[in-house]
Amino acid sequence: MQSQFRNIERISEDLDAQYHQMQHFITESNWDERAAIDQVSKEVSSILPKRKLTGLIIDESGWVKKGDKSVGVGSQYCGNVGKIANSQVAVFGCLSNGDFASLVDARLYLPQDWCNDPDRCAEAGIPQGNRAFKTKLELALEIIHQQVANRVSFDFIGADGYYGNDASLARNIDQMGYIYMMDIHSDQKIFTLEPELYHPERKGAKNGETLKKLVATTPQTTVSEYMESLQAGDWEMIHVRNTTKGKLKGKYHFARVFVWDKSLNLIEPRLLVIRKTVSGKNKVEIKYSFTNAPLEQYTRKALAYMQAQRFFIEHSIKESKQILGLDEFQTRKWLAWQHQVALNFIVSSFLLKEKLRCLDDLPLLSARDVKEWFVFKLYKNMTEDQFFDRMYNRHLLRQRDITNSYLRI
Repeated sequence: MQSQFRNIERISEDLDAQYHQMQHFITESNWDERAAIDQVSKEVSSILPKRKLTGLIIDESGWVKKGDKSVGVGSQYCGNVGKIANSQVAVFGCLSNGDFASLVDARLYLPQDWCNDPDRCAEAGIPQGNRAFKTKLELALEIIHQQVANRVSFDFIGADGYYGNDASLARNIDQMGYIYMMDIHSDQKIFTLEPELYHPERKGAKNGETLKKLVATTPQTTVSEYMESLQAGDWEMIHVRNTTKGKLKGKYHFARVFVWDKSLNLIEPRLLVIRKTVSGKNKVEIKYSFTNAPLEQYTRKALAYMQAQRFFIEHSIKESKQILGLDEFQTRKWLAWQHQVALNFIVSSFLLKEKLRCLDDLPLLSARDVKEWFVFKLYKNMTEDQFFDRMYNRHLLRQRDITNSYLRI
């Protein structure tokens, strides 16, 4: 946490550490990264406050890389830069409850060209059992199964539109007996009335010959088109959670709809959740989600809360990158990548423990604050009074923003 460098050789110089020992610990040591990550997930599950529903949130993230040697690197969409780039991509799992969250699992995504190249896999040290191609959806399901096996406690599963638009993932989660709240894209098609599927008769056909393609008895529409048809009385205002700009509140609409999984020719029910918020610049943001949560069991405020929790995996990934250097380390081998991620998660869980331990006295304690405290203790680059004055002043400014700002609808 103290060194400004991400290369092991430079870190060793900066910290006056033994280069070969650090190199071995990261790249070749046989300590079990899977056991370490599983221990992190269990500890995070045990220390998270249980004031609200706990979410297991899934998201992916990428980081740009140079060259073609880093394990899993390739020309692929990288959300960090918002375009196709030479990058590594991984799927992450995060546990969140209220305002507290921490990353608890990760799976490196291997593009198809990697899986089709055994020599390249061998050079990167990828174990045989990890060389088969898996989609990001399959990696997300692996994370969910891993947390279930770890006996981690969570009340629902959340994800963004890439995962929410996949009917098979939603079906798998539902069959496991878990509630999901996953975002969907604005062009997701729905039925507002449950349709029946039938084979229409072929025009001009003899003896009642029918078409092979199934047709629905009621028309489909997209969720954005459906939203445009709503009237003012179809929305209700709900206050969701705290933010650095006050309370997050929005206009919400809930509707029972149906989707058609054409791969299996199944009509499946969903509860559609639409949130409309307006920023201080009068910019309207619309969020669409599907859930299998029954309105008879969950309040509308609880559903709005579940939908809003996806923010915390984005925040956790951002914190791990900007404060802990998750996207800056330079490792090429499979084991080294796994070890680096495991160590990052261990530190992330420590930061969560410190935030909870100091909650009464320092409710706005951040990962940056904790990192600066360690730098101060190790290097003594200022007096203790100067350090605390600077931190408290930063907290006062944050509290002032929270008090004076809010989202207008």
